Amino acid sequence: MESLRVECYAGYRGEERPLRFTMGERTLTVREIQDRWYSPDAGYFRVVADDAHVYILRHDEARGQWTLEGFRAAGR
Repeated sequence: MESLRVECYAGYRGEERPLRFTMGERTLTVREIQDRWYSPDAGYFRVVADDAHVYILRHDEARGQWTLEGFRAAGR
């Protein structure tokens, strides 16, 4: 699980959805949120980034920490 820096749209509930995320020195913009779901301890977002790949981002709400939980290359 890779640690990320994530910029979010912050609505009335706080960090509601990711807009951009940075892995190492590479910053990706979220083009589309395909799905979102919640567990008792985290929120998950399946997003398509501007590189056309699909990422699953996990937000541990108690710790305020984001991690990369999944990746699928474009066209697969």
